[in-house]
Amino acid sequence: MIDDELLDAADRMEKTADALQRDLATIRTGRASPAIVEHLQVDYYGTPTPLNQLATISTPEARLIVIQPWDRGSIGAVEKAILKSDIGLNPSNDGTVIRLAIPQLTEERRREIAKQVRKRVEDARVAVRNIRRDCHDHIRRLEHDHEISQDDLHRAETELQKLTDDQVKQIDKVGHEKEEEVLAV
Repeated sequence: MIDDELLDAADRMEKTADALQRDLATIRTGRASPAIVEHLQVDYYGTPTPLNQLATISTPEARLIVIQPWDRGSIGAVEKAILKSDIGLNPSNDGTVIRLAIPQLTEERRREIAKQVRKRVEDARVAVRNIRRDCHDHIRRLEHDHEISQDDLHRAETELQKLTDDQVKQIDKVGHEKEEEVLAV
């Protein structure tokens, strides 16, 4: 019972850390990365579709993203989706491909992005602590219902805290790496 709860909590904490990594990958750092636009939703014949399912996304240069839709008729929809998104890039198209030039980030913009990174990292930490609280409450209920002993409760609490600390360290490490990447000139 306790092992199942701890495994479930560990799995949910891992998913939180993975979600943070995917989320941070979409943050623009002054370098071109397909992750910035991959998951933009494009209205493709009335159906919201992720951009990576409609086009080839490549980065031929450090500051350029090239999007080549498989269906040339969808170029307008892709361009519109990029303009509506909050990535702050202006697309230019030549009828076959869309180019997104990544401008150099100013120091002020770097600090704003670093602040966004810190906020997202803190949100992930809070999510991990909420998972810990849910698991802790469930384990206490098991002890209250006399399904486990107090010794088992204390062992589980210690293991749960260790699990939480490990995940928070991992989240902090990911956040610190992204913050350094953003602040690097």
